[in-house]
Amino acid sequence: MLKQRIITALIMLGVLLYATLHPSPLPFIGVTLVLVACGAWEWARLNQYGAVPSVLSGLACALLCAGIWLAGGATMHFHVLWTVTGSAWVLLGAWLLRFGTPAWRAIPRPLRWLGGPWVMAVAWLAAMQARLIGINFLFSVLVLVWAADVFAYFAGRALGGRFFRNKLAPSISPGKTWEGALGGLLGVLLCAWGWMQMEAHYSVDSASLYSRLYAMGGPMLLLSVVFLCAMSVVGDLLESLFKRAAGVKDSSQLLPGHGGVLDRLDALLPTLPLTMMLLELGTP
Repeated sequence: MLKQRIITALIMLGVLLYATLHPSPLPFIGVTLVLVACGAWEWARLNQYGAVPSVLSGLACALLCAGIWLAGGATMHFHVLWTVTGSAWVLLGAWLLRFGTPAWRAIPRPLRWLGGPWVMAVAWLAAMQARLIGINFLFSVLVLVWAADVFAYFAGRALGGRFFRNKLAPSISPGKTWEGALGGLLGVLLCAWGWMQMEAHYSVDSASLYSRLYAMGGPMLLLSVVFLCAMSVVGDLLESLFKRAAGVKDSSQLLPGHGGVLDRLDALLPTLPLTMMLLELGTP
């Protein structure tokens, strides 16, 4: 299982690096459209839709994103979109985590289904805009989420339960601890500091997320990192809640050893649009 997980991770990393580092954005667009289509397919299945509707859901979401790109959406300003979507993530996320799977099941199934393609299309648009800003900027956003996850995992394994008796969300994801979440935040803060030090000594194609936030003031950087780390955890927990409501362990088996696409993208779905929202706060 571990060998399969490592092989899959290396293949995914290789594809992502090639697509992201390519001078043209087209490979990145192609890879992310495939991910969006797979994610929308998984989402429909999690909401108990059959094979044909699920496939059509994936195709429709990918076509919607491609249409946004062809219409020039990646270069437009979407302050209202980022703000509305980000607010929805915060408010609905808090509500669902407070009331759990009964609250989720109480939402009409068509409405639940519509939320998935919307969330993925907005996150895809945010990723496109981040890629057009620059490779260094995009990677700084991705690494924030990955670092939060990795540091949380090891901090949770080493310290989980030693300082806080209560788990983070025991009814949704019993393995997650407050020690892990705080360890993830500390890891991201260290990553932000190291990233800015790197930028001070080496030439990069664009300023990172951390440098852009720091330009708005040290408190802005600190508060934004705490906020984005917290929302990455919310994205992870909500996907666990959706899977628990559907009675499945993974969103699919598309990625051997890792589960499904949504299992890998869950923390990025809220973080990407919220990052663009924060970025626009410093835009004249």
